[in-house]
Amino acid sequence: MTNIKIAFGLLFLVVTGLWLLADTLLPETLSYFAFRTPFVQYTGVIGMAMMSVAMILALRPTWLEPRLDGLDKMYRLHEWLAVAYLALVCHSLVLMQYDYLAQPVAWVMAGLMVYGTVAAVQVLAGRLGHHRKVLGKLESAEYYPQLKVIEGNIELGNGWPGLLPVQFAFVSDQSSEAAHPYTVASAWDPAASQLRFIVKQLGDWTGRLPEHLAVGMAVSVEGPYGCFDFNDDCDRQIWIGAGIGMTPFIAKMEHRDQSSNELPVTLFHVTDDYDSTAINKLGAAARAANVHLHVRVTPQEGPLIPEQIREAVPEWQSASLWFCGPASFADAIRKDFINHGMPPQHFHQQLFAMR
Repeated sequence: MTNIKIAFGLLFLVVTGLWLLADTLLPETLSYFAFRTPFVQYTGVIGMAMMSVAMILALRPTWLEPRLDGLDKMYRLHEWLAVAYLALVCHSLVLMQYDYLAQPVAWVMAGLMVYGTVAAVQVLAGRLGHHRKVLGKLESAEYYPQLKVIEGNIELGNGWPGLLPVQFAFVSDQSSEAAHPYTVASAWDPAASQLRFIVKQLGDWTGRLPEHLAVGMAVSVEGPYGCFDFNDDCDRQIWIGAGIGMTPFIAKMEHRDQSSNELPVTLFHVTDDYDSTAINKLGAAARAANVHLHVRVTPQEGPLIPEQIREAVPEWQSASLWFCGPASFADAIRKDFINHGMPPQHFHQQLFAMR
């Protein structure tokens, strides 16, 4: 989200500067009507620039963040946004003053509107992320009823570019349901060409997955996306995975096992539900990756509090903290650690919202 804010802020400043080269907001005879004409032109240029970038973002740049709900509404919003945007492009071409056409602001706006129009057409044609999609099939599926979690392995066809540890992908089958993004729960092995996903039953669609999934069914996978990459210059790391928020850490542990990473890591898994098979798998993965694991079942042991984290990791001041789980839990952990001296840039969070 920070990247998007910075991009829009810079766009506003650049377009404003270019527009001021072409016109002014302070006409020599300052009156309401004299001011209104350039102000309407200026706000129209700014509005179209922002709308163009918003339309381009619908093409899913690689640094967008994953979400777990509201996808059908998001897709419908993109379609209506595309229709409205094309209408505004026509409107802007008619209303823009011809005097601006020889100015840099018009060249920038032309580029943005052309790119935005291409994005709108792709949205309406249903080709979002088409160049990143590969076909595959569901190789296996295991359901953990106590956790309400499905673990599935997908064998990919040709064309998958590989992925960094802890990225996510959009997965869909042949049904009318929109593609959903899921964090990849495995390290990438080009020889195997498989991805593992761990999905929590959180909504209407994911709640039906145990009955819907069938081994051997055809699927498409689009990606990879995301930048929750565990890269920093700290001496150690603290990982906190709450509930299904454990998924990225499972993938990273598999990657550590393959790469022999010796950076000290302490992992806290906080869960409301307990399944011995799943916990045994998690423990084995942690041992193989040389990760110190703490499992906390909140109904029996209570919530994990920051003091317990600092007690378990006395060297926390030289560590970075990586969190995936509920936003309210993350906010509480983040505020407490920053109040105790952790630099804000040492706290990293994988978000469950694509905005």
